[in-house]
Amino acid sequence: MKNEEKTLVIVESPSKSKTINKYLGEKYIITSSMGHIIDLPKSRLAVDVENDFTPEYITIRGKAKILNGLKKMASQVSNILLATDPDREGEAISWHLSNALGPKNKNIKRIVFNEITEPAIKEAVKSPREIDYSLVNAQQARRILDRIVGYNISPLLWKKIKKGLSAGRVQSVALNVICVREKEIDEFNPVEYWSIDIIFKHNGKEFTASFYSYKGEKFKLDNNEAAQKILDELKDKNFIVKGVQKKERKRRASAPYITSRMQQDAAQKLSFTSGKTMMIAQQLYEGVELTGEGPVGLITYLRTDSTRISDSALKSVRDYIAGNYKQEYLPDQPNSYQNKKGAQDAHEAIRPTDVLRTPESIKSNLTKDQYKLYSLIWKRFVASQMTPEVSEVVSIAITAGDIELRATGSRVLFDGFTIVEKNDKSRKSDLPDLKEGDELTATEINPEQHFTSPPPRYNDATLVKFLEESGIGRPSTYASIINTLISRYYITRSGRQLLPTVLGKIVNDIVSVHFPSLVSIGFTADMEEKLDLIEESKFDWVNMLKDFYPPFKQTVDDAETKIETMKGILDEETDIKCEKCGKTMLKKLGKFGFFLACSGFPECRNAKSLPLGKCPKDGCDGDVVKRSSKKGRPFYACTNYPQCDFITRENPSEKSCHKCGKLLFTKNIKGKGQMLHCLNENCDFKVELLDEDIVNGNGNGNSNGNNSNGDKQ
Repeated sequence: MKNEEKTLVIVESPSKSKTINKYLGEKYIITSSMGHIIDLPKSRLAVDVENDFTPEYITIRGKAKILNGLKKMASQVSNILLATDPDREGEAISWHLSNALGPKNKNIKRIVFNEITEPAIKEAVKSPREIDYSLVNAQQARRILDRIVGYNISPLLWKKIKKGLSAGRVQSVALNVICVREKEIDEFNPVEYWSIDIIFKHNGKEFTASFYSYKGEKFKLDNNEAAQKILDELKDKNFIVKGVQKKERKRRASAPYITSRMQQDAAQKLSFTSGKTMMIAQQLYEGVELTGEGPVGLITYLRTDSTRISDSALKSVRDYIAGNYKQEYLPDQPNSYQNKKGAQDAHEAIRPTDVLRTPESIKSNLTKDQYKLYSLIWKRFVASQMTPEVSEVVSIAITAGDIELRATGSRVLFDGFTIVEKNDKSRKSDLPDLKEGDELTATEINPEQHFTSPPPRYNDATLVKFLEESGIGRPSTYASIINTLISRYYITRSGRQLLPTVLGKIVNDIVSVHFPSLVSIGFTADMEEKLDLIEESKFDWVNMLKDFYPPFKQTVDDAETKIETMKGILDEETDIKCEKCGKTMLKKLGKFGFFLACSGFPECRNAKSLPLGKCPKDGCDGDVVKRSSKKGRPFYACTNYPQCDFITRENPSEKSCHKCGKLLFTKNIKGKGQMLHCLNENCDFKVELLDEDIVNGNGNGNSNGNNSNGDKQ
């Protein structure tokens, strides 16, 4: 029986419906679709490439019960409001729901909101609209494009290499970038160079100046001879201050967060992965239980590449600054920020929904990680509307005969926006007050040999930055790209670093050679631009696919004949015997890494984890193998469990201890880098910064002068 007084509001997640429910009265029924309900089937291409790329949508397996429940509810209410996320994916979900529920109820409208607050929800309900088909078409184009790529290349990889592999339009670029960087590291040849630092003391204050030039020209200190020449020239020379330059420098606050910058900062400052950042941000957006208030949406929509702030939020933050800081911290006019090229301005920047909810005021209601991320977002937003930091930068030129030295320093004159992070504007310059003609006395001359370092491996922050600056993917996809590469065992994490696996390198080599457009940054960025134009109703999505498909299909057909099969090449014979049939075990590469499988397959199906090295426990002859917890977190344990209780989450190395023969493990030491050490309680071997000579048994177990005293690590 239809209830003419009721309106059904459909959102994507149950937690969001719980927050919205308290803002709307009894005339509204709030329910959730639990994400996508209708999509392309997983078992086949389901795209008619001969008929304008018409997709064949089905109800997702396991979602029929939810859809039937929504249909029943739709038939019992007067109106339906589709309140899915305000982006392409959300619009597509609403479109599918509208088509599915239309036969039950024609009164269907779409509502959108940028934050889950009472004013925003009530305003959205007052201003319903029709489905935006430009957004839907952009989502369809991306979905079908990715389906065509994946469902044509993946079977080829299965046939030529092994089952379970896949390639994707955006993930292939990301994998290629990581693999290219790893190759650069492998092929890197260190170049020697020297520095010469001189310590002076003037009026009781020490400072350091560095070699800058010789006879008015740059002089490379690229070997010991060049450094010695300068040292010889410095002998018995007087050090005179040639000049002192002082400049005032203003440092402006950064814009409030867009999705990619939030992921980068959370990775660098909080050590969060991109996936973790987006998960926590989703919780803050959908609503957190606050004492006395119930569920409250704490931040605006988390998927955005716009730095725009609403007028009401701007007034609110300026009022907050005026009420909590001195007048000089509030600029006369609001700060404005330019969006990056190609940014969509549909949503505001990520900000707190109420600036008066300071991180400290709600800390007791947040988890530790929620508090960290909310603090990051709140501080960035408040700082973005404050005055610049003002510093005095001092540069001193010092001569010693034909040699010129340089020293630089700075001091903060006014802390400006940085007061949000710290309250210290008393920092002094590390340079003494000097004037031209002052004579200085050197207390120490320090020549030091250096070697250039290879380029750093990508981590979540730097990979997201690269993808963003290259115009690849959307803010909402960066976390899933990294997660996909890890889940397919194309890359792994080592601390914060992202490393390609053997499997990842093989897949990348094949895709790079036979599908060069898939790893082309320019091509992928161009496709993203076309998707944006489709969203703006400036490009037809079917024509985009028609332009893409014929040359792509030809490339696939060519690759079918050109790619040589690699099946069996990845199987390496070992000296380990199968305990079930006695045949030799093979080291095979599986979806989750290397493992051991019996060569007698399929008659013998024995398979087990690959031994990584000898168990560190004294008296144990077992091997260390990789295991996974119920939550999927990796750890390492002994094959003799439960007789041996060895277990650790530290990453094993590929080396054995030259003292006791046990497997060595790595751990990160803050401020020092990595340490390689033995977990055998009766062995004191450890090496900081991975000194290869010592690791290989050519040293005494300490590095950089840090002698091990047997302390347990």
